[in-house]
Amino acid sequence: MRYKNILQIDDDYDDCDFFLEALEEVSATASYTAIHNPVQALQKLMCNEIHPDVIFLDINMPVMNGMELLVEMNKKGLIKDIPVIILSTSIPLDFATKLENLGATGYYIKPNDFGAMKTILQNCLGFYKN
Repeated sequence: MRYKNILQIDDDYDDCDFFLEALEEVSATASYTAIHNPVQALQKLMCNEIHPDVIFLDINMPVMNGMELLVEMNKKGLIKDIPVIILSTSIPLDFATKLENLGATGYYIKPNDFGAMKTILQNCLGFYKN
């Protein structure tokens, strides 16, 4: 298992439920936390209240979007050792290079298909349930 503690920062509760269901299919041992408010996620990371091994980050969120959050996390040195994978409904082409420059490990469009979500998680996390 590559990653044990998984943090998803996404304002959409349904998308988080879908993600968790897929995660449970590919790993029985992963620890999952969802934070729906990016400002709250930043505060928890800064105060060391959470210790993720990997972060799945949505781009399209109110108050602070994923790109802004990524910028702030970089400024504070919060993600130098934590892979950040963008998982969003849309990722404009001009964002791809910016995201990579800000330290995003990878990026995916959120799938509607359960099997596709499981495949993304298996590929990103290295989980293969026997």
